[in-house]
Amino acid sequence: MIGPPYRPLDAQVIPRFAGIRTFMRSPYVSELAGVDAAVFGIPFDTATSFRTGARFGPEAIRSASVLLRPYHPVLAVNVVESLSVVDYGDSPVSPGAIERTYSQVEEAMAPLVDAGVFPLALGGDHSITLAELRALVRRHGPICLLQLDSHADTWDEYFGQKYFHGSTFKRAVEEGLLDAGSSVQAGIRGSNYGAGDIRDAEELGFTVVPSEELRQLGGEGYAGLVTEKVGERPVFLSFDIDFLDPAFAPGTGTPEVAGFSTAEALAFLRALQGINLVGADVVEVSPAYDGPGQQTALAAANVAFELLALKALGSVR
Repeated sequence: MIGPPYRPLDAQVIPRFAGIRTFMRSPYVSELAGVDAAVFGIPFDTATSFRTGARFGPEAIRSASVLLRPYHPVLAVNVVESLSVVDYGDSPVSPGAIERTYSQVEEAMAPLVDAGVFPLALGGDHSITLAELRALVRRHGPICLLQLDSHADTWDEYFGQKYFHGSTFKRAVEEGLLDAGSSVQAGIRGSNYGAGDIRDAEELGFTVVPSEELRQLGGEGYAGLVTEKVGERPVFLSFDIDFLDPAFAPGTGTPEVAGFSTAEALAFLRALQGINLVGADVVEVSPAYDGPGQQTALAAANVAFELLALKALGSVR
């Protein structure tokens, strides 16, 4: 494919095991004319507090994504007919230098934001979301956050450092990037450092839905809560792969038991039809800890497809 609208390779003509590994076998494109959505990697993981390895997440997700087909039968939308989707490559990063990496990501995203292209980032650890939000706010103003995660990521600092993957959304609120009162953090679970950890997130303005409550709400209840909170305002959806139980996604830096299955996760995403999605990411895939079948990377690739499908659905209605 030499020009827009861009389409992935046809797996009925060129087998999935052939070709260069791009997301969903979409063409690698750096010129944005005729592009609706761009998938790109942010291979940075030195803001982790436990296991590193998410720098290899974008590569693993791309490899797993060759199994994806263009038509979403549940949402009844053909993603690649509704959107001209490309793989935009990887943002430059500086291992060990968080704030420099933030500047590099913001600079790499600027052409996407200026062109009105939907950005879908493949992480990388969860610290990268702060840079994504900084880039998007220039166009959209403060954004509503939908976060599916086992951790709220609203701690103040780790090891004396303000920027790491567990402080992302506290910093985002402090910088005025998020409309916290219209944002929902769901799936939160696991042990904490103290009773105030969840309270701190709520005091920032977030609606925090623990995993037990989310499981009771189900897809419809979760979507109803989201609709009530965000309305038609611009939304950024951040999916941390540790939202899933380690039985389904062992390849991550800070796994937490008693999480969700891949089927449950996709149901929550599919229930979000109609949101004004302006950006998204899938983070914390650490392939060194994945199983031999690469089930974590496969789950992440499918989550990314669901996010594109939500965006595609909005473009045809």
